Amino acid sequence: MRLPIRISTALAAFLAVAPMAGAALAGDKEVPRQNTFGGSCVKCELSGRNLSGSKIIGANFTGAALIGANLREATFHGSVFSDADLSRADMSDSAMNGAVFKNANLTGVRLRDAEIGGVFFGYANLTRADLSDANAAGAVFVKAIMPHVLLRSADIRSGNFDQADLTRATLTDANGTGAIFTRTKLQGANFSSASLKASNFSKAEAMSANFGDSELQSATLAWGRFDKASFRSADLRAANMVGATFTGADFRDADLNHALIMGADFSGARGMNQDQVDEACADSKTKLPHGLVAGRGCSGATTRVRVRAPHIEVVIPAPPAPPAPPAPPAPRYLVED
Repeated sequence: MRLPIRISTALAAFLAVAPMAGAALAGDKEVPRQNTFGGSCVKCELSGRNLSGSKIIGANFTGAALIGANLREATFHGSVFSDADLSRADMSDSAMNGAVFKNANLTGVRLRDAEIGGVFFGYANLTRADLSDANAAGAVFVKAIMPHVLLRSADIRSGNFDQADLTRATLTDANGTGAIFTRTKLQGANFSSASLKASNFSKAEAMSANFGDSELQSATLAWGRFDKASFRSADLRAANMVGATFTGADFRDADLNHALIMGADFSGARGMNQDQVDEACADSKTKLPHGLVAGRGCSGATTRVRVRAPHIEVVIPAPPAPPAPPAPPAPRYLVED
Protein backbone atom coordinates (compact mmCIF):
# COMPACT_ATOMS: atom_id res chain seq x y z
CA MET A 1 0.00 0.00 0.00
CA ARG A 2 1.33 3.41 -0.89
CA LEU A 3 0.93 5.92 1.91
CA PRO A 4 0.75 9.66 1.33
CA ILE A 5 3.78 11.81 2.00
CA ARG A 6 2.10 13.51 4.96
CA ILE A 7 -0.06 11.56 7.37
CA SER A 8 -0.91 12.18 10.98
CA THR A 9 0.55 9.87 13.59
CA ALA A 10 -2.88 8.96 14.89
CA LEU A 11 -4.19 8.07 11.47
CA ALA A 12 -1.09 6.09 10.60
CA ALA A 13 -1.51 4.06 13.77
CA PHE A 14 -5.12 3.40 12.90
CA LEU A 15 -4.32 2.23 9.40
CA ALA A 16 -1.63 -0.09 10.72
CA VAL A 17 -4.00 -1.72 13.19
CA ALA A 18 -7.07 -1.97 10.94
CA PRO A 19 -5.83 -5.02 8.97
CA MET A 20 -4.97 -6.76 12.25
CA ALA A 21 -8.51 -6.20 13.42
CA GLY A 22 -9.86 -7.82 10.28
CA ALA A 23 -7.56 -10.80 10.72
CA ALA A 24 -8.66 -11.11 14.33
CA LEU A 25 -12.25 -11.39 13.23
CA ALA A 26 -11.33 -14.16 10.86
CA GLY A 27 -9.51 -16.05 13.64
CA ASP A 28 -12.19 -15.26 16.22
CA LYS A 29 -9.61 -13.59 18.47
CA GLU A 30 -9.94 -10.28 20.21
CA VAL A 31 -7.35 -7.71 19.19
CA PRO A 32 -7.63 -4.11 20.38
CA ARG A 33 -8.78 -1.81 17.59
CA GLN A 34 -8.08 1.90 17.45
CA ASN A 35 -11.12 3.55 15.90
CA THR A 36 -10.88 7.26 16.66
CA PHE A 37 -8.61 9.38 14.52
CA GLY A 38 -8.11 12.69 12.74
CA GLY A 39 -5.48 14.61 10.86
CA SER A 40 -4.41 14.66 7.23
CA CYS A 41 -4.81 11.75 4.86
CA VAL A 42 -4.76 13.56 1.52
CA LYS A 43 -4.86 11.14 -1.42
CA CYS A 44 -4.68 8.11 0.89
CA GLU A 45 -5.37 4.68 -0.60
CA LEU A 46 -7.97 3.06 1.65
CA SER A 47 -10.05 1.14 -0.88
CA GLY A 48 -11.75 -1.94 0.51
CA ARG A 49 -10.75 -1.17 4.10
CA ASN A 50 -13.00 -2.07 7.00
CA LEU A 51 -13.50 1.22 8.85
CA SER A 52 -16.91 0.39 10.31
CA GLY A 53 -17.71 2.19 13.53
CA SER A 54 -14.79 4.59 13.13
CA LYS A 55 -14.90 8.09 14.64
CA ILE A 56 -13.33 10.49 12.17
CA ILE A 57 -12.76 13.88 13.78
CA GLY A 58 -11.52 16.88 11.82
CA ALA A 59 -9.79 14.68 9.25
CA ASN A 60 -8.80 15.73 5.74
CA PHE A 61 -9.40 13.00 3.16
CA THR A 62 -9.21 15.28 0.11
CA GLY A 63 -8.56 13.17 -2.99
CA ALA A 64 -8.45 9.94 -0.96
CA ALA A 65 -9.53 6.60 -2.44
CA LEU A 66 -12.05 4.67 -0.33
CA ILE A 67 -13.58 2.59 -3.11
CA GLY A 68 -15.80 -0.11 -1.64
CA ALA A 69 -14.73 0.76 1.91
CA ASN A 70 -16.86 -0.35 4.85
CA LEU A 71 -17.86 2.78 6.78
CA ARG A 72 -21.05 1.46 8.35
CA GLU A 73 -21.97 3.22 11.59
CA ALA A 74 -18.97 5.53 11.24
CA THR A 75 -19.09 9.04 12.69
CA PHE A 76 -17.73 12.04 10.78
CA HIS A 77 -17.17 15.32 12.64
CA GLY A 78 -16.02 18.29 10.56
CA SER A 79 -14.16 16.09 8.07
CA VAL A 80 -13.42 16.88 4.43
CA PHE A 81 -13.78 14.36 1.58
CA SER A 82 -13.59 16.77 -1.36
CA ASP A 83 -12.58 15.07 -4.63
CA ALA A 84 -12.40 11.73 -2.80
CA ASP A 85 -13.50 8.47 -4.46
CA LEU A 86 -16.00 6.63 -2.26
CA SER A 87 -17.72 4.77 -5.07
CA ARG A 88 -19.53 1.64 -3.85
CA ALA A 89 -18.61 2.43 -0.24
CA ASP A 90 -21.09 1.33 2.44
CA MET A 91 -21.86 4.25 4.76
CA SER A 92 -25.19 2.96 6.04
CA ASP A 93 -26.19 4.09 9.54
CA SER A 94 -23.33 6.59 9.62
CA ALA A 95 -23.63 10.00 11.31
CA MET A 96 -22.12 13.22 9.96
CA ASN A 97 -21.77 16.74 11.32
CA GLY A 98 -20.21 19.44 9.16
CA ALA A 99 -18.80 16.96 6.63
CA VAL A 100 -17.92 18.11 3.10
CA PHE A 101 -18.08 15.87 0.01
CA LYS A 102 -17.63 18.55 -2.66
CA ASN A 103 -16.97 17.02 -6.10
CA ALA A 104 -16.59 13.57 -4.51
CA ASN A 105 -17.31 10.35 -6.41
CA LEU A 106 -20.15 8.69 -4.50
CA THR A 107 -21.38 6.50 -7.35
CA GLY A 108 -23.31 3.55 -5.99
CA VAL A 109 -22.60 4.49 -2.37
CA ARG A 110 -24.95 3.20 0.35
CA LEU A 111 -26.15 5.85 2.80
CA ARG A 112 -29.27 4.09 4.04
CA ASP A 113 -30.53 5.37 7.41
CA ALA A 114 -27.56 7.76 7.57
CA GLU A 115 -27.68 11.02 9.54
CA ILE A 116 -26.46 13.51 6.94
CA GLY A 117 -28.41 16.65 7.81
CA GLY A 118 -26.62 19.81 6.68
CA VAL A 119 -23.83 17.88 4.92
CA PHE A 120 -22.41 19.45 1.73
CA PHE A 121 -22.65 17.21 -1.37
CA GLY A 122 -22.41 20.02 -3.92
CA TYR A 123 -21.03 18.98 -7.34
CA ALA A 124 -20.65 15.37 -6.14
CA ASN A 125 -21.51 12.34 -8.28
CA LEU A 126 -24.19 10.27 -6.53
CA THR A 127 -25.32 8.26 -9.54
CA ARG A 128 -27.37 5.26 -8.32
CA ALA A 129 -26.54 6.06 -4.69
CA ASP A 130 -28.95 4.69 -2.07
CA LEU A 131 -30.05 7.28 0.52
CA SER A 132 -33.28 5.54 1.46
CA ASP A 133 -34.57 6.46 4.93
CA ALA A 134 -31.65 8.88 5.39
CA ASN A 135 -32.03 12.07 7.42
CA ALA A 136 -30.75 14.67 4.95
CA ALA A 137 -32.65 17.71 6.25
CA GLY A 138 -30.86 20.87 5.15
CA ALA A 139 -28.26 18.95 3.14
CA VAL A 140 -26.81 20.71 0.09
CA PHE A 141 -26.81 18.92 -3.28
CA VAL A 142 -26.27 21.96 -5.53
CA LYS A 143 -25.30 20.85 -9.05
CA ALA A 144 -24.87 17.28 -7.83
CA ILE A 145 -25.07 14.44 -10.39
CA MET A 146 -27.79 12.13 -9.07
CA PRO A 147 -29.51 10.14 -11.83
CA HIS A 148 -31.30 7.02 -10.55
CA VAL A 149 -30.54 7.99 -6.94
CA LEU A 150 -32.77 6.36 -4.30
CA LEU A 151 -34.29 8.70 -1.71
CA ARG A 152 -37.22 6.54 -0.64
CA SER A 153 -38.76 7.76 2.63
CA ALA A 154 -35.79 10.10 3.10
CA ASP A 155 -36.05 13.31 5.12
CA ILE A 156 -34.89 16.04 2.73
CA ARG A 157 -36.71 18.96 4.34
CA SER A 158 -35.16 22.27 3.25
CA GLY A 159 -32.60 20.36 1.20
CA ASN A 160 -31.02 22.30 -1.66
CA PHE A 161 -31.00 20.51 -5.03
CA ASP A 162 -30.57 23.63 -7.16
CA GLN A 163 -29.43 22.70 -10.69
CA ALA A 164 -28.82 19.09 -9.66
CA ASP A 165 -29.50 16.18 -12.02
CA LEU A 166 -32.09 13.81 -10.50
CA THR A 167 -33.14 12.18 -13.76
CA ARG A 168 -35.24 9.09 -12.95
CA ALA A 169 -34.56 9.49 -9.24
CA THR A 170 -36.85 7.76 -6.75
CA LEU A 171 -38.22 9.98 -3.96
CA THR A 172 -41.38 8.07 -3.07
CA ASP A 173 -42.75 8.86 0.41
CA ALA A 174 -39.92 11.37 0.96
CA ASN A 175 -40.42 14.40 3.19
CA GLY A 176 -39.31 17.32 1.05
CA THR A 177 -41.12 20.17 2.80
CA GLY A 178 -39.43 23.44 1.86
CA ALA A 179 -36.89 21.69 -0.38
CA ILE A 180 -35.34 23.58 -3.30
CA PHE A 181 -35.48 22.01 -6.78
CA THR A 182 -34.95 25.16 -8.83
CA ARG A 183 -33.65 24.51 -12.35
CA THR A 184 -33.27 20.86 -11.39
CA LYS A 185 -33.37 18.04 -13.96
CA LEU A 186 -36.20 15.76 -12.85
CA GLN A 187 -37.15 13.91 -16.03
CA GLY A 188 -38.90 10.69 -15.07
CA ALA A 189 -38.34 11.26 -11.34
CA ASN A 190 -40.80 9.57 -8.99
CA PHE A 191 -42.23 11.75 -6.19
CA SER A 192 -45.35 9.66 -5.58
CA SER A 193 -46.82 10.09 -2.07
CA ALA A 194 -44.05 12.56 -1.18
CA SER A 195 -44.62 15.55 1.11
CA LEU A 196 -43.50 18.61 -0.87
CA LYS A 197 -45.29 21.43 0.89
CA ALA A 198 -43.81 24.88 0.19
CA SER A 199 -41.11 23.29 -1.97
CA ASN A 200 -39.68 25.21 -4.92
CA PHE A 201 -39.63 23.71 -8.43
CA SER A 202 -39.18 27.00 -10.30
CA LYS A 203 -37.82 26.43 -13.81
CA ALA A 204 -37.40 22.70 -13.09
CA GLU A 205 -37.34 20.23 -15.99
CA ALA A 206 -39.72 17.55 -14.75
CA MET A 207 -41.10 16.03 -17.93
CA SER A 208 -42.79 12.65 -17.33
CA ALA A 209 -42.17 12.93 -13.58
CA ASN A 210 -44.61 11.26 -11.20
CA PHE A 211 -46.18 13.48 -8.51
CA GLY A 212 -49.15 11.18 -7.94
CA ASP A 213 -50.70 11.43 -4.44
CA SER A 214 -48.03 13.96 -3.44
CA GLU A 215 -48.60 16.97 -1.17
CA LEU A 216 -47.72 20.15 -3.06
CA GLN A 217 -49.65 22.71 -1.04
CA SER A 218 -48.17 26.20 -1.51
CA ALA A 219 -45.38 24.73 -3.64
CA THR A 220 -43.85 26.80 -6.45
CA LEU A 221 -43.83 25.25 -9.91
CA ALA A 222 -43.63 28.56 -11.78
CA TRP A 223 -42.06 28.55 -15.25
CA GLY A 224 -41.15 24.87 -14.95
CA ARG A 225 -41.63 22.16 -17.57
CA PHE A 226 -43.96 19.37 -16.44
CA ASP A 227 -45.07 17.99 -19.79
CA LYS A 228 -46.58 14.50 -19.51
CA ALA A 229 -46.02 14.48 -15.76
CA SER A 230 -48.56 12.82 -13.49
CA PHE A 231 -50.33 14.84 -10.80
CA ARG A 232 -53.06 12.28 -10.30
CA SER A 233 -54.69 12.78 -6.87
CA ALA A 234 -52.00 15.33 -5.96
CA ASP A 235 -52.77 18.16 -3.53
CA LEU A 236 -51.91 21.41 -5.33
CA ARG A 237 -53.90 23.80 -3.19
CA ALA A 238 -52.51 27.34 -3.36
CA ALA A 239 -49.61 26.13 -5.50
CA ASN A 240 -47.91 28.67 -7.76
CA MET A 241 -47.99 27.24 -11.28
CA VAL A 242 -47.67 30.55 -13.13
CA GLY A 243 -46.17 30.30 -16.61
CA ALA A 244 -45.35 26.59 -16.31
CA THR A 245 -46.07 24.03 -19.06
CA PHE A 246 -48.17 20.94 -18.36
CA THR A 247 -48.78 19.72 -21.90
CA GLY A 248 -50.25 16.21 -21.74
CA ALA A 249 -49.93 16.03 -17.94
CA ASP A 250 -52.39 13.95 -15.89
CA PHE A 251 -54.52 15.91 -13.38
CA ARG A 252 -57.15 13.30 -12.65
CA ASP A 253 -58.57 13.88 -9.13
CA ALA A 254 -55.94 16.55 -8.40
CA ASP A 255 -56.92 19.35 -6.00
CA LEU A 256 -56.29 22.76 -7.65
CA ASN A 257 -58.21 24.85 -5.15
CA HIS A 258 -56.78 28.39 -5.26
CA ALA A 259 -53.83 27.24 -7.33
CA LEU A 260 -52.29 30.03 -9.41
CA ILE A 261 -52.36 28.93 -13.04
CA MET A 262 -52.10 32.31 -14.78
CA GLY A 263 -50.21 32.01 -18.05
CA ALA A 264 -49.74 28.24 -17.58
CA ASP A 265 -50.06 25.85 -20.52
CA PHE A 266 -52.35 22.85 -19.92
CA SER A 267 -52.75 21.99 -23.60
CA GLY A 268 -53.78 18.38 -23.92
CA ALA A 269 -53.76 17.83 -20.16
CA ARG A 270 -55.58 14.64 -19.20
CA GLY A 271 -58.17 14.18 -16.48
CA MET A 272 -58.69 17.93 -16.03
CA ASN A 273 -62.28 19.14 -15.62
CA GLN A 274 -64.15 22.41 -15.41
CA ASP A 275 -64.61 22.16 -11.63
CA GLN A 276 -60.84 22.11 -11.15
CA VAL A 277 -60.41 25.14 -13.40
CA ASP A 278 -63.19 27.02 -11.58
CA GLU A 279 -61.43 26.46 -8.24
CA ALA A 280 -58.08 27.65 -9.58
CA CYS A 281 -56.88 31.17 -10.40
CA ALA A 282 -56.65 31.40 -14.20
CA ASP A 283 -56.45 34.32 -16.60
CA SER A 284 -56.83 35.00 -20.32
CA LYS A 285 -53.30 33.68 -20.96
CA THR A 286 -53.98 30.29 -19.37
CA LYS A 287 -54.09 27.58 -22.04
CA LEU A 288 -56.64 24.95 -21.12
CA PRO A 289 -57.65 21.58 -22.63
CA HIS A 290 -60.30 21.70 -25.34
CA GLY A 291 -63.74 22.48 -23.98
CA LEU A 292 -62.58 24.10 -20.72
CA VAL A 293 -62.71 27.83 -20.03
CA ALA A 294 -61.12 30.07 -17.39
CA GLY A 295 -63.28 30.11 -14.26
CA ARG A 296 -64.11 32.68 -11.64
CA GLY A 297 -60.53 33.81 -11.09
CA CYS A 298 -59.01 34.16 -7.62
CA SER A 299 -62.12 34.89 -5.61
CA GLY A 300 -61.48 33.81 -2.03
CA ALA A 301 -57.92 32.76 -2.71
CA THR A 302 -55.79 32.41 0.41
CA THR A 303 -52.59 33.28 -1.47
CA ARG A 304 -52.17 37.00 -2.10
CA VAL A 305 -51.50 38.17 -5.63
CA ARG A 306 -50.41 41.67 -6.60
CA VAL A 307 -50.86 42.60 -10.23
CA ARG A 308 -48.32 45.03 -11.61
CA ALA A 309 -48.41 45.59 -15.35
CA PRO A 310 -46.98 44.15 -17.43
CA HIS A 311 -46.21 41.13 -15.22
CA ILE A 312 -47.81 39.30 -12.33
CA GLU A 313 -46.04 39.25 -9.00
CA VAL A 314 -47.07 36.33 -6.82
CA VAL A 315 -46.49 36.61 -3.08
CA ILE A 316 -46.24 33.21 -1.39
CA PRO A 317 -44.73 32.12 1.92
CA ALA A 318 -40.99 31.59 1.70
CA PRO A 319 -39.83 28.00 2.35
CA PRO A 320 -38.38 27.38 5.80
CA ALA A 321 -34.67 28.06 6.16
CA PRO A 322 -32.51 24.90 6.27
CA PRO A 323 -31.42 23.88 9.76
CA ALA A 324 -27.89 24.90 10.62
CA PRO A 325 -25.61 21.90 11.14
CA PRO A 326 -24.18 21.59 14.64
CA ALA A 327 -20.64 22.87 15.07
CA PRO A 328 -18.10 20.03 14.84
CA PRO A 329 -15.93 19.35 17.87
CA ALA A 330 -12.31 20.45 17.79
CA PRO A 331 -9.96 17.83 16.27
CA ARG A 332 -8.47 15.64 18.96
CA TYR A 333 -5.97 13.62 16.92
CA LEU A 334 -6.28 10.77 19.41
CA VAL A 335 -6.09 7.02 19.19
CA GLU A 336 -8.36 5.05 21.48
CA ASP A 337 -8.56 1.35 22.21
